[in-house]
Order: sequence, then structure tokens, then C-alpha cells
Amino acid sequence: MPTSCNDLVEEVSSKLRAKGCMLTCAESCTGGLIASAITELSGSSEVFDRGFVTYSNEAKMEILAVSRKTLDEHGAVSPETATEMAIGALKNSNANIAVSVTGIAGPTGGSEDKPVGLVYIGIATKDGGEAHHRQLKGTRSEIRQQTVEEAFTLILESLA
Repeated sequence: MPTSCNDLVEEVSSKLRAKGCMLTCAESCTGGLIASAITELSGSSEVFDRGFVTYSNEAKMEILAVSRKTLDEHGAVSPETATEMAIGALKNSNANIAVSVTGIAGPTGGSEDKPVGLVYIGIATKDGGEAHHRQLKGTRSEIRQQTVEEAFTLILESLA
């Protein structure tokens, strides 16, 4: 198992390359950190198609086709939104796999129902999408970095 985020990103990149797959991402709470992590690697253009930073609900709807109904009923931080974000990223790219992240990095913005550190990570392929729940702890920066690591871990698992 990879020992650092850089190792994890390298392993994901290697698996994508070996399978002839391309990745796309749709990011909210990480604000582009996933795209940044993969493009740190030389040759990333072989495995990374594009990234979408959709911080506002309007951007999620306009760029990724997340439905207003989903946002109204479940909120931006929900498994439903994470799934729709990943599916929307996949449909708006030339990728084979999409990852999305939406969450509450803090230190403000949390509630009893949706505390700081709550993150949903969506994974989508041609077979559909699903979301994974994580409850992370730490500073805003730590939660965002942990989200990136969790996203790459889930990508790696889906490529197995």
C-alpha cells in the first residue's frame, strides 16, 4: 500500500496508464487539489483529461448538471450530490473514470446534521456512480488534504 499521497497518486497514475484509462475530477471542498496532485506528475496528460472546480451550487448545476432538486432536497454536501457531480464530470469529459468531492472543510459551516469534516466522494464509470462517506478530523487544510488522499484511495480501489 502506498505510504504517502505522492505514492498513492503515482500508483493511481500507473494503473490508469496500464488500463488505458483517463481520469476526470469534479471538486468542491478541495478546490482543485486533486487535479493539482495528479498534474504534479510528468506525463499526467496521458491519464488526466480535465478537472472541474464547482464550488457554488450554480456551478454544480451549470457545469455538471447536478439537479436543483437534488441540491434543494439533500444539499451540496450529500451522497446524491457527490454521485451526480461524478456522473456529470464523466459526461463532460473524455475520461473513463470520474471522482468528485464535496464536503465541509471548516472551521465554519458545520451543523449537527453535517459537521465539519463531513465529506462525500463520488466515483463514476460507464456503469454508473456511487458515493462514499468520510468523517475527517483536523484543520481546514488537513481535512482538504485527507479528502484528496481518500479520493485517490477510492480511485485506486475502483481500478483494481
